[in-house]
Amino acid sequence: MDVPFFPPDLFEDDRKVMLDLIGEIGRAPEQKFILGERTKEFEELLRESLGAADVVSCGSATAALGLVLRAVGVGAGDEVVVPAFGCAPLASSVLEAGATPVFADIDPHRLVVDPEDVERRITARTKAIMPAHMFSIMADMPRFAALAEQRGLRLVEDSAVAQGAVLRGVPAGLWGEAGVFSFVQVKSFGMPGEGGAVVTRDAEIGARVRMLRNHGQGAQRFVHEVVGRNSRFDEIQAAFQIHRFPGFAARLERRAAIADFYTRRFAPLADRGVVAPPPGREGRCYYVYCVLADDRDALRDHLAARGIASHVYYPQPLPRQAAFAPCAPADGRWPHAELASRRILALPIYPHLTDAEVERVADAVCAFAERAPQ
Repeated sequence: MDVPFFPPDLFEDDRKVMLDLIGEIGRAPEQKFILGERTKEFEELLRESLGAADVVSCGSATAALGLVLRAVGVGAGDEVVVPAFGCAPLASSVLEAGATPVFADIDPHRLVVDPEDVERRITARTKAIMPAHMFSIMADMPRFAALAEQRGLRLVEDSAVAQGAVLRGVPAGLWGEAGVFSFVQVKSFGMPGEGGAVVTRDAEIGARVRMLRNHGQGAQRFVHEVVGRNSRFDEIQAAFQIHRFPGFAARLERRAAIADFYTRRFAPLADRGVVAPPPGREGRCYYVYCVLADDRDALRDHLAARGIASHVYYPQPLPRQAAFAPCAPADGRWPHAELASRRILALPIYPHLTDAEVERVADAVCAFAERAPQ
């Protein structure tokens, strides 16, 4: 594809820096490759930038979700209300904690979990609610924070795709008791490998996660206070992320500008079967830009024929996936999630797209919609 969806050269400008870091850390006398001084510096950099009580880097955002659930006491016999539409860890992390995911439907336009449907699905067994920010829009965290307080529930924020997003002055990740970030390469603060972090406004949760991520060890090595897991962070990646952090705001602004352009161009297309996300920058992520198309597969083929790659997130709601269907009622319905799975298509939005490439994508989408019958 002339315009790939996942670009092959995301870190090309930093190639020499990465090679130098590999040599420097690999030859260092301390031979410390995980959870060293660079990891501490990276965590402190993120903590200060967010105003968080603690940031704990982990092996992945998936692992981070599981660690948070354990840290807030979710376990066997509990239920956690999660979105029916989203990535597998929303359900698998709950199951791995020994609890049961309860699936709630989504808002049909914003594609984030619907607070009213979440509230309807709360039972006496509900221990936590876990809204997720999706694609380019944060979930309605003020309503979820109020709901969690009213019902005495733990609030875990799946903010894996939302680093840098802010809603009502509060950064993504700090609305709940704890949130997570993902650093996998295509995320907004991605790196050439796997990694994630727990961010929290509760120092005790941070301390608990810090112990759990390192085999349950506390201050003393080989003394295991709880049963933990191996979810430790790499020193080379920590150093690389420290290097790239000063440019994060500019990369995020470029993503936002591309999203603004797409949304302006696509605004007139709703009556022709292509619906853009709601406009605005408040509570926006710009990780992935998705449209909803009545004939999604035809739009995907139309773009591909013009050298433009696109991507489908997600082809089935979670309760319709074989792995998670046993957790869902046989007669359950999630109509908005099911419709989104049939209509959603993600477009390229990475920061080093040129203006010409952005216009080319927008022109192709508009040409497709304009030929559709009204």
